[in-house]
Amino acid sequence: MNQPKPLRRPLAGGYARGDETRLRITEAAIELFGEYGFDGASTRDIAARAGVNAPALQYYFENKEGVLRACAEHIADRAWSSFAPAVARANELLSGKAGIAELSDAFLHILDTMADHMFAKSCGLNHRLFFAREQAAGQEHGIASEILTRRVRQPLNEVGAQLLGRITGTPSDDPMTRIRTLTLYGQLLIFHVAQRTSFTMLGWKEIDAEKGEMLKAAMREQTRILLEHWSREHMAREAEARECQAHAPVHAVHRSTGSTRVKSRAARPA
Repeated sequence: MNQPKPLRRPLAGGYARGDETRLRITEAAIELFGEYGFDGASTRDIAARAGVNAPALQYYFENKEGVLRACAEHIADRAWSSFAPAVARANELLSGKAGIAELSDAFLHILDTMADHMFAKSCGLNHRLFFAREQAAGQEHGIASEILTRRVRQPLNEVGAQLLGRITGTPSDDPMTRIRTLTLYGQLLIFHVAQRTSFTMLGWKEIDAEKGEMLKAAMREQTRILLEHWSREHMAREAEARECQAHAPVHAVHRSTGSTRVKSRAARPA
């Protein structure tokens, strides 16, 4: 992948007016990339929707690839500001000797945070369309996926897999642990990326605060049931292993008080 050209003005620097212009261009680009895709959205159209001239876009972002990169960074900034506290709390528990209940609560807190972020007004149609195109493998420029994966998805997936691994007694990199993590994370995606289907079935027109809490309650209930079930399976496996170990044949027992030895088979003839 080609290295991105340095922006002529740093992302966080400059005057307030320049930052406002940059934000207007970024938000306009998110809309147009969502509507028409990377190839279909022209820099001229992005500039027009943002209310600036085309040279202004080049001044701030160099080219269309730079605009796409800025869109992904903007979305990642917003997302991570929501997720960072929940991930930090989970990592704190994982670094200690937290029990199953605390680890389960941490996992549920991450899911709650995901739901709050999905249903926030700022994460509306434009962002959903942007995500849908970005997720279409082979159809869009890979910069957005690389940024969102590195800055948001990978940290969330890793901490989720580690929590689930501790809860279920399986390695965090085990395929089943990761499948379970993704399926639990994906419970609310249909209400985010396929709203027409879900709204039609439920007879809804939007997800307001009350409906959002209803969805979160259903998600928490079914997630907790699964976590408790997988935890019980883990404890049952451990108990079975201890029982098998206790009833295993004694091949040799050395007593510290003497040289007595108990053998499980007859000694071979000299």
